[in-house]
Amino acid sequence: MTTRKPSVNAIPVSVKLGVDERTRLAALAETRKRTPHYLMREAVSEYLGREEARQSFRKEASRAWQAYKETGLHATHEEVDAWIESLGARKRKRQSKWRK
Repeated sequence: MTTRKPSVNAIPVSVKLGVDERTRLAALAETRKRTPHYLMREAVSEYLGREEARQSFRKEASRAWQAYKETGLHATHEEVDAWIESLGARKRKRQSKWRK
């Protein structure tokens, strides 16, 4: 678990939680010997990191699809699969050449 220093630019935000969620959060905070506030900050930070990574992946996939539509260059599933299988081997296969 990472410990962060409080941000100088921290701005308070209100989050409405149901009674059940609040009880669960308090219990988890007590078990982890952390404050509910700390757990909420960690949860938000992890969620943002995960969603930003997902968004980045989608953008990259979109760019790759656009490049494929423009050029038609590709590798077959079999070629890629064989290359991946060789990655742990002593003698790696070369990455296949792009084809149209």
